Amino acid sequence: MTTMAKSKPQLVHEAHGAFASGEITRTWANSHGTYLAGRACLDEADAAAIAAERKWGCGRLRLLVPVETREKFDRQRFLLNQALWHGDLEAVRRESGRMVKAWTALDRMADTAGAKPLDRQVLEFTQADGSVVAIVPDNATASLVVADGRRVDVYTLDEIGRLLAGYRGLATVKAAFPGAKVVRVNSQVEDPLEAIGDTQDPLDDPLPW
Repeated sequence: MTTMAKSKPQLVHEAHGAFASGEITRTWANSHGTYLAGRACLDEADAAAIAAERKWGCGRLRLLVPVETREKFDRQRFLLNQALWHGDLEAVRRESGRMVKAWTALDRMADTAGAKPLDRQVLEFTQADGSVVAIVPDNATASLVVADGRRVDVYTLDEIGRLLAGYRGLATVKAAFPGAKVVRVNSQVEDPLEAIGDTQDPLDDPLPW
């Protein structure tokens, strides 16, 4: 029977550092049962990351907390990715739970500090080069975009319309294949985990949540 060992779950938190350059040695996905159990835990971490991005913007929340907390948060992200690629089921369960607590802690700290959440009129996504694109209804609402140390390119709906007019091929594909999607590439600006090629080697002094 073919196992799930070679499958690669698509994770939101993976976007913060998808480490697959080295040998994948995980055991948690070696059977259907353990894969489903691990996947259920990872889904909780994904949901927390999605909620944070929707509330605060792409890659912004970790920039709203003190440096010491940011380091602790990034270490936890490393440990989760390490469990994903090199851990057993217990490691995935443990680090997924800690990752959820980490997202919750950062969200609470940002709220307490009075940080401004992403305005509902602003939509953000991250490009392949790590820069953030913010889409706003018009020029009057462009001032609602908050960079907070990120590179953010702002486009109005009118500008998006003119850009699409210049790429008729995309519109043709969308019309020919209803439901076709332009795949989003998740990445972070100046993300420290991007510089780490693999998570097999342990951290020097892990700081679990």
